[in-house]
Amino acid sequence: MKRATLCPERLLPQHGVPPPWPGREVRLDGMVSYVRETPATVPGAEPALYVHGLGGSSQNWTDLAGLLSGRLDGQAIDLPGFGRSEPGLRYTVPAFAARLVRYLEHSDRGPVHLFGNSLGGAITVQLAALRPDLVRTLTLISPALPFLNFGRSLQGRMLPLLALPGAERMAARRLTELAPEAMVEKLLEACVADLSRICEQRRREALEEIRVRYEAEHYAAAYVRTFRGLVSSFLRSYLPGSGSLWRLARSVRAPTLVVGGGRDRLVDVRVAPQAARVIPDSRLLMLGGVGHVAQLEEPRLVARAVLGLLTETGEGAQRHDLAG
Repeated sequence: MKRATLCPERLLPQHGVPPPWPGREVRLDGMVSYVRETPATVPGAEPALYVHGLGGSSQNWTDLAGLLSGRLDGQAIDLPGFGRSEPGLRYTVPAFAARLVRYLEHSDRGPVHLFGNSLGGAITVQLAALRPDLVRTLTLISPALPFLNFGRSLQGRMLPLLALPGAERMAARRLTELAPEAMVEKLLEACVADLSRICEQRRREALEEIRVRYEAEHYAAAYVRTFRGLVSSFLRSYLPGSGSLWRLARSVRAPTLVVGGGRDRLVDVRVAPQAARVIPDSRLLMLGGVGHVAQLEEPRLVARAVLGLLTETGEGAQRHDLAG
């Protein structure tokens, strides 16, 4: 494990707050996935794929993908059941990883620079370990890798819900009880350490995303089943067998950047340093006053660390001055 290298601030573009990148529906194996495109601003840029966390969507990557568009040709995908993608058949880490593999094979964009936040971090670790041919570099932001002290997560209070047969109906009812505006505030408070870093435009976009969720009949079931699948993967990781996410992390060979938030309220803050220790070729960036979604709170710092990774490893097709 090494300390992450930050590229100079002057190399980042100075644009303000871009709107969500345009998206399109991709039908694959009879199911529609929604993919947002952040086109590169230079020729010959290498492909990137961004994977959101539990309850998130492809919009979580708007700022970071824009900041990296001078080096990477980005796509951000909505996982099955989330954002604007159709519901899936199974909501487990292996099932999500298999879906991404199929998408990369279908799109013929691999190998890619792979990004994962929270649940997306667990999924991308599995993908990078099992299909190294599809991954150039790996960036993990507050990855939801296994930890057993659920008292260190606000989501720990949801664990009893998973054992109830009517969990999905209860979750759906909870959605109808809270106004979209109240739900946005609850989510931001859980994910973000300093709410002043989230501009009004991003709040409006988050509100629109919540309204989309409220209209999707499958959303509550997708959320509960995904959370159940994630907890199951945590428990399996401490049992014998090949399915342990920590064992998979040890086998990742791609150059990796791990970003952790010192005020993360959803994933144990000790997970990011542990991931950096376990993954062989890794760099760690801990951001003391940041929460669970560093790419939203401090996108410029995260972008500088990603560009540092690409420069250090010789990845990225061009060495362009991003400000140009």
